[in-house]
Amino acid sequence: MPQSRYGFIITIVIGVCITATKAQTPAYPPDVQAVLDKAGENKSELEKALEHYHASDDTLKLQAAYFLVANMEGHSYVTFALYDSLKEELPFEVLDYASFDTLEAAFDSLEKSHHGLDFDKKETIEDVTSIKSEFLIRQIDYAFRAWREKPWARAFSFPDFCEYILPYRGSNEPLEDWREYFWNKYSNIQAQMADSTDPIEAAKMINKDVMTYFTFDPRFYYHPTDQGLTEMLATHLGRCEDMTNISIYAMRANGLAVTSDYTPYWANSGNNHAWNALVTADGRVLPFMGAEANPGEYHLWNKLAKVYRKTYSKQPGNLIFQKRRQEKVPAWLAGKSFADVTADYVKTSDITVPLAGDLPDSINVAYICVFNDGEWKPIHWGWIKDAEVAFTGMGTDIAYLPAFYVNEKIVPAGAPFILNGGGTVEVLEKEDPEVTSLSLVSTMAREQQASTDGVARTFLEAGREYELFYWLDEWKSLGKKVADEKPLVYDRVPEGFLYWLVATGSNKDERIFSINDGKQVWW
Repeated sequence: MPQSRYGFIITIVIGVCITATKAQTPAYPPDVQAVLDKAGENKSELEKALEHYHASDDTLKLQAAYFLVANMEGHSYVTFALYDSLKEELPFEVLDYASFDTLEAAFDSLEKSHHGLDFDKKETIEDVTSIKSEFLIRQIDYAFRAWREKPWARAFSFPDFCEYILPYRGSNEPLEDWREYFWNKYSNIQAQMADSTDPIEAAKMINKDVMTYFTFDPRFYYHPTDQGLTEMLATHLGRCEDMTNISIYAMRANGLAVTSDYTPYWANSGNNHAWNALVTADGRVLPFMGAEANPGEYHLWNKLAKVYRKTYSKQPGNLIFQKRRQEKVPAWLAGKSFADVTADYVKTSDITVPLAGDLPDSINVAYICVFNDGEWKPIHWGWIKDAEVAFTGMGTDIAYLPAFYVNEKIVPAGAPFILNGGGTVEVLEKEDPEVTSLSLVSTMAREQQASTDGVARTFLEAGREYELFYWLDEWKSLGKKVADEKPLVYDRVPEGFLYWLVATGSNKDERIFSINDGKQVWW
């Protein structure tokens, strides 16, 4: 046969093979394809996982793989390190110190010798560019095994399964294959249950066991990199984030719909908090603290202005997805994967707040802030319309301040106010205020008692200097006084404002207050 004919036949065969291969290649959904296009050299790993399920006869597993890939962007492992103002990294290992007090003393000493000491991001390893097909396949297969085999899991819908059981990470911890470990560890718990279909009983049993090998340790406040399973099983210690994550691993691996809810800032205290939530098939939400307190036995001790839930899926209603005039937004509000679940926890009200002064043309979003660790911090956002801004689903009996975000700083945009339990608003600012005298006994909420001579008991430190402020566009000083055994008395104080009594040299953790019938009312 002439050689040219061989060439012709080979060309036909190659063409048929290419056509057949193209016919077998799946057409990915647009949101999946968009992520694949951003995966760089790791695209082939994602495609291996997708093609694995495309070749199988389990269409739900394929849809689950699509869900994970389509929502993968933004999920990552983030490491932190301690830096000084010159961006020099300083080694700091929390377990080098025997207690939290010795750790804090060592950190204070470092601060004196290194200006501007703070933790900052060191490295971010994006899942999209690093995750492996074998990892994804094992995660999906074990998640489905739990959903289909555990008697308490079968009632969950596929969307709830995807959001609360399927995801392979809890926060920004290193990727580890934790499902098989916890599947084996708790393989026989249903045999020990009074009702093997009850997810609450199952969650309690698992959490009770987690308490035996993992616990909270305040030293890990200085370990901002989230621990992975290997590290947690080695240390047996962690902060709230680690506690929620190890419980997420143990429970998701066994078909329980568990996630992490959090408040970015307490509304009547400093700091923030994260905890676990068990979601039942009928939509109930039961908060608990992994490795500490079970569903039905856990109580949040401070006021909640907002509660958000970490989700794996992107939430298109979040601020970062909105067309807005200003590009920069407060850091945590730039997240793509969290949902507002405040109404699952507290009574809420929608409010409309007037804005003061001239509104910049470059701004069409305003923020509502709570007072936390000496600063007004944004807890939610709303659209500006006709010099007003609407905020949805706000916790009540809380002091708030409307604000703008300009040059990456919070700028007051109106008077502070109290959102009362009935949804009414009490503005804490007067145009022509009368003056009064204030008798102050504390810098934060205390149980106030009268002594035998009728003089209110004071919680102030005798010999220490305090400064009283009131809020009018900013904190304005009403002077400094040194405390003794009696209440601090300030004369000619403008009535009807928000106040703040601060000890000289403090960490600014004192609480704000208003005055009602001559007494401090704390917020």
